[in-house]
Amino acid sequence: MTTPDIQDGSASPADTTRMIMVIRHAEKPLHPAASPYGVTPHGEEDPHSLTVTGWTRAGALAQLFAPAHGRPPVGLRRPDSIYASAHAGGHSKRSIQTVAPLAARLGLEIVKRYAAGDEAHLAKEVGTRAGATLIAWHHEAIHGICHHLGTVDPTPPDHWPADRFDVVWTFTFDGHRWRFTQVPQLLLPGDLPH
Repeated sequence: MTTPDIQDGSASPADTTRMIMVIRHAEKPLHPAASPYGVTPHGEEDPHSLTVTGWTRAGALAQLFAPAHGRPPVGLRRPDSIYASAHAGGHSKRSIQTVAPLAARLGLEIVKRYAAGDEAHLAKEVGTRAGATLIAWHHEAIHGICHHLGTVDPTPPDHWPADRFDVVWTFTFDGHRWRFTQVPQLLLPGDLPH
């Protein structure tokens, strides 16, 4: 069975429903001065960047959310807008690096006007956006985005698991509340199906 290509311009009603997809930035160094190291896109060591595995996940996320043919897996959509936690003063670049390949593939500019601590403003903005929005964020603050969306059913976990980089949290607006689900990425060895 082949999946229809969405390049034909047709959109199903589900494609026009407001949806927010949240991912944690990809893999980072476990310890700033220990291997595996964070590296820049040019291969220079940088504790604020993704590891090689993180860069691999970032590339794979482009295919997950914007496959060359067909649609993303069930439960996910091709993003109409992409947000990532801003970095300043040498802080983490990982959220932006995680979605950069996807943004390049889609020809979208990453919205990076919010940083960790701005979850209330971020949720207010993306909660009213039409279409599908993807957010890459720091796992410690993702619950703040969920909290500020309003009524969510079922209730998302209170915390993003510290050891998981391989999940997408989705919030779909049904006209009254946000419906929460989790979708496994299944992109790299070791990614879990639950």
